[in-house]
Amino acid sequence: MPTPRTWRGRAFLGSSLDGFIAGPGGDLTFLESEPGAGLHRATPQSVPAFEWETFFPSIDTLVMGRNTYEAVSSFDEWPYPGTRVIVLSSTLDAAQPNVTVAPSIEALVTMLNTVGAEEVYVDGGVTVQAFLERGLLDELTISWLPLAIGDGTRLFSGNAKATFAVRGSHVTPDGLVRVTYDVVH
Repeated sequence: MPTPRTWRGRAFLGSSLDGFIAGPGGDLTFLESEPGAGLHRATPQSVPAFEWETFFPSIDTLVMGRNTYEAVSSFDEWPYPGTRVIVLSSTLDAAQPNVTVAPSIEALVTMLNTVGAEEVYVDGGVTVQAFLERGLLDELTISWLPLAIGDGTRLFSGNAKATFAVRGSHVTPDGLVRVTYDVVH
């Protein structure tokens, strides 16, 4: 039975067609590429998937794993001012700027319930997989990039098992096939 909670777990990820959300060594540059630029046909649907601009403003709490936190911390400016951010890590020192550290999924669930979180954005491959495995992920938006990168961090681990229901989809002018799924519990 899933852990009792007061919030919805939601993820918004980019993936190569061969199922990688990061390249070797955590490289994310492929997400900024424009494969086939100018050759795509946008196919908006009457029920589109979420766009970042409609997804992120609905979020009150962001949960990320340590690897994602370390990548984001290297940016010139903190990209989430005014957003509650919790880093899931059993090894990170709790005294970090801009974030609260949760040492385990169990502690994190308690923390989210205690602070009254409602819409939780789950970011980072390992963290998304852990949420999915424990029945804590309710929605997943994937932007499928029209390229294969061959190696890196997979969207789902070899043991992942889940059922999804398509809520919305569309193709963007830059060739992303964006799909919002509900996770069937």
